[in-house]
Amino acid sequence: MIGQQVGYIRVSTITQNTIRQLDGIQLDRTFIDKASGKDIKRPELDACLRHLRDGDILHVHSMDRLARNLDDLRRIVKDLTSRGVVVQFHKEGLRFTGDDSPMSQLLLSIMGAVADFERSLILERQREGIVIAKAKGIYKGRKLTLSQEQISELFSKLRSGEKVTSIAKQFCISRETVYQYKKRISAVSIQ
Repeated sequence: MIGQQVGYIRVSTITQNTIRQLDGIQLDRTFIDKASGKDIKRPELDACLRHLRDGDILHVHSMDRLARNLDDLRRIVKDLTSRGVVVQFHKEGLRFTGDDSPMSQLLLSIMGAVADFERSLILERQREGIVIAKAKGIYKGRKLTLSQEQISELFSKLRSGEKVTSIAKQFCISRETVYQYKKRISAVSIQ
């Protein structure tokens, strides 16, 4: 059975360009995520995995575009190949069909481990940079999500005893963000 040529493209941020990935490859359908590869909870990846059928070929620029975690990478490839989908990684020049040799499985594990390691290094460098920037007084943390007017409204809701979950829904922010604002109220009232 001849299936579709399906492409999966991922960039980490909405400002990054997807042009270099799978350039020149004829595809019947393409799924593009603009999200971190730290986990596999990505809307277009989910849609792509649901779309793929027996006989299809999934084209991915490189392994780290599909998953940055070795366990996730192996799970996705195994699931797809067990369903009759061929997975082609162009940068690495690797193709997985389900009838893969022990050498193919070793290469998948090694290359996936490298992607996992790269992600760990990126996070470590980020943490180190933040520590240095904080020591120099340069790093101020993430910018506030809400306007001053919204913050005042949030404070009055907190002071009146409204539930954090309810406040988070009203302002379209996470409960953790509400707790961060709550800490600021405590710090201000102590002073």
